[in-house]
Order: sequence, then C-alpha cells, then structure tokens
Amino acid sequence: MRQRYLEVTFRRGRPLAAYLYLPRQPAAKAVRTTDEGRGLRVDFDAGGVPIGVEITAPQAVTITEVNAVLAGLGLPPLPIEELAPLRAA
Repeated sequence: MRQRYLEVTFRRGRPLAAYLYLPRQPAAKAVRTTDEGRGLRVDFDAGGVPIGVEITAPQAVTITEVNAVLAGLGLPPLPIEELAPLRAA
C-alpha cells in the first residue's frame, strides 16, 4: 500500500474506533504497539516501521494530536479533510 487511508467503524451512527493505515509493504504486520496518549496508538512492523495509527477515541481526538503523532514519526501531516469522517456522525 502506497497511500495512507482512514477506516472508521461506526456503532449506532457514531464513530466507535478508527485506524489510519500508513504506507507499508503488502505483507507487513503489527508486532509492536506504542501508546501515544489521548486514544492514539501506533503499530509498528518487525522492522520498526510505523504501519498504522489506532484511534480509540475518535470523537475526542483532534487533528493537532494526530499530526503531532505523525510528526513524531517523521511523517507528513494529515489534512483536516482526511479526518472528516470522524466528525460526520
């Protein structure tokens, strides 16, 4: 996968959880997770490459918090439009 994308799980019309898939090798699997606080967790593959960001509190997280995590990983920021599905419900 070459581009990141956001997957949102809804329950009763509200976002329950979300996962921001980061660019990765096709067979990459999470072997380690770090807790970044405020409902954000980062998954890493066996080589230490970040492969995704779990958003366990989608209604509470802000774009600033997500972008701070991405910046800490050396990744480009997320435009506000990419988090729009979290605010849609």
